[in-house]
Amino acid sequence: MANHAASQRRIPLSHFFIYPFLACYAVIVIYPVFWLMTTSLKKDQDIFLRPFQLPALGALQWVNFSNAWTKGHFGQYFFNSVMLTVLTLISVLLIASMAAYALSRFTFPGARPLFFYFLAGLMIPLQLAIVPLFFQMRDFHLLSSRFGLLLVYIAFGMPFAIFILTGFFQSLPASLHESALIDGATELGAFWRVMLPLARPGLIAVGIFSFLGTWNEFFMAFMFLSGSGSESVRTLPLGLANITIVSQYRSDWGMAFAGLTLMMLPSMILYVILQKHLAKGITLGALKG
Repeated sequence: MANHAASQRRIPLSHFFIYPFLACYAVIVIYPVFWLMTTSLKKDQDIFLRPFQLPALGALQWVNFSNAWTKGHFGQYFFNSVMLTVLTLISVLLIASMAAYALSRFTFPGARPLFFYFLAGLMIPLQLAIVPLFFQMRDFHLLSSRFGLLLVYIAFGMPFAIFILTGFFQSLPASLHESALIDGATELGAFWRVMLPLARPGLIAVGIFSFLGTWNEFFMAFMFLSGSGSESVRTLPLGLANITIVSQYRSDWGMAFAGLTLMMLPSMILYVILQKHLAKGITLGALKG
């Protein structure tokens, strides 16, 4: 009996390698974030002279955050990014969920080619499409416009969302859909009241990726919002690229690191809250798709 208990307490040899590896990986991931946050509370001279030293508690530069919000126009950039991200998120989830539901539940001519047509959007490099897209946006007078950038974000977010949600809807039991129809629900009612709530993990997974992709996007915003008179419609990444040069053309690095910290916090908070749904939604969607 004692031998059996001892064998149960015996730690596998692989744990002596896995745990130190995971600990090192955690340090590699967490330390840059910690360094960014502590650097945002330093003076410029301390950033260059003592880059890896913790700031003194009595000399924390909280003013960097207020300067980023006011002098760096961070408040306006934050509003633009929030508006674009929320509208993109709602539009992509709404349109993609309806398209994915139709592709996964209904049989009609061209359903499979249509699915691969959407899927082809994942295979087109952004750099390849940016030139014709720029001229098209110019012809429609959508340059330096939040609405024009919103349309671009929705278009590029749709292929991935449809791919994941189509697989997720296929993983749901067909009997639930049939039961709703037998109980008198219309196709639209069965979708809104039964199938869509069951697809919540998939919607959350798509929403997280859509949020991160839109919130941190720089290249398309730079291409379409860099014209004259676009200061008021710039997003956070564009604003942060400009926030380092303020006040008599000198670089305010404390303000820049404060802006980066404020930009990073929403992504971290969202991921921590919804991370348990992410793996489930992606796994089911990718396997069934």
